[in-house]
Amino acid sequence: MSFTIPFNRPYVTGHETGLMEDAVARGHLSGDGHYTQRASEIISEITTVPNVLLTTSCTHALEMSALLLGIGEGDEVIMPSFTFVSCANAFVLRGARPVFVDIRADNFNIDETLIEDAITTKTRAILVVHYAGVACEMDAILDIASRHGLDIIEDTAHALGGTYNGVKLGSMGTLGTLSFHETKNIQCGEGGALLVTDDTYAERAEILREKGTNRSRFFRGQVDKYTWVDVGSSFLPSDLLAAFLTAQLEAFGSIQAQRHAVWDTYANSLEAWAAANGFQLPDPEVSVGHTAHLFALLAPDLNQRQALIAHLRARGVQSVFHYVPLHSSPMGEALAPKTELPVTDRISEQLMRLPLFAGLHGSELDHIVDSVLSFSAQ
Repeated sequence: MSFTIPFNRPYVTGHETGLMEDAVARGHLSGDGHYTQRASEIISEITTVPNVLLTTSCTHALEMSALLLGIGEGDEVIMPSFTFVSCANAFVLRGARPVFVDIRADNFNIDETLIEDAITTKTRAILVVHYAGVACEMDAILDIASRHGLDIIEDTAHALGGTYNGVKLGSMGTLGTLSFHETKNIQCGEGGALLVTDDTYAERAEILREKGTNRSRFFRGQVDKYTWVDVGSSFLPSDLLAAFLTAQLEAFGSIQAQRHAVWDTYANSLEAWAAANGFQLPDPEVSVGHTAHLFALLAPDLNQRQALIAHLRARGVQSVFHYVPLHSSPMGEALAPKTELPVTDRISEQLMRLPLFAGLHGSELDHIVDSVLSFSAQ
């Protein structure tokens, strides 16, 4: 059915077309043109990470991470199961095995107290996912990684501009990844970026992104010709997409303010309803520094979640659940049989998300709130 209010409506600032037309006029439509550089500079300012490489997706940024860190056959990477499949695929493609760890019940991030027990002699890295733009407990995770000589990869797909104790998410691990899919706060339809916090990886990251060649150095005049010097693939997006993305990034503050206004409206308007009906709202104590990427409700059980989704659907509002845990998928069971993650399983059955996007305000937002308030748990 068609919804009066969709779960997501890609936000457009109005300046995207003009910048794309300017990219055409500049005559450089492939990657690493004017707007690739401009978008990378803005992302660097937002994240405080000096080395930013635009990619065609967050998936490709994760795949580059596996290549850069030399993760391969027989290695293990610790990660949550409550995440998108790209987190596991990036390392499985290299012959490594994901080791799934349970999540916390309050913020749905990897449970830092369980990570150390999952480390073996084969562990190479810890992949953290800042779910909903809420930070993982990075002090504890950084300490674990340091003591065991492990790299940290921050999946910051939900978390551009988010902070942990005042430090920008994506800047604390060895590498960070971003998504600019149309469902993200900042979007260009499909896109991503790799954040390289360790300068020793910066030059090789450029090479991997340019199909294993030193083409970027050639364009900077550092070599008189470029050639094949390493493995790699075509991870570089068109400058047209970068122009679209630049318009979004230049409006980052406005977009974030709009999203936070929606998030705050839900939190304030639904607090009493949630308490009366056994639903859990995001905990403001653990949401400090979040990015208003999504607003998740935790229902008392699966039946109540499905009932509320149906109730909202009948009123033209599209609400959705989220990840099917990777460890319980056919591929996950084959790679990590008999994995038991009780919190992940419970959260997956109870969690649902309300519409949240820039431009959602006025009568639409009022209708969503009123529709939720009209639901009574049975």
